[in-house]
Amino acid sequence: MKLRFGTKRLEGLYSGTRQQGAYPRDVVEAFFRRIALIKSAVDMRDLRALKGARLEKLRRQRNLYSMRLNLQWRLILEFEEADQGTTVVVKSISKHYGG
Repeated sequence: MKLRFGTKRLEGLYSGTRQQGAYPRDVVEAFFRRIALIKSAVDMRDLRALKGARLEKLRRQRNLYSMRLNLQWRLILEFEEADQGTTVVVKSISKHYGG
């Protein structure tokens, strides 16, 4: 799948041009692992098959999904369908407060 970042901060984190200090080290490591999985996936079914990643549709949020980085942190994703295929937009890294 194609990959795009929703913010310059996330794009900078990925490219290494921004400081990683905003997030704990294990969250940054998980971020890079999840990005590698997204890039290697053919479609959303590949991501759903990864039980540990827990790709879940967000309630009351059109076309937004979360993917687990660890117990507290989530990667927020949006899937954009087009004739050329699916693009995954990494919207944010957010802290999950339970539920």
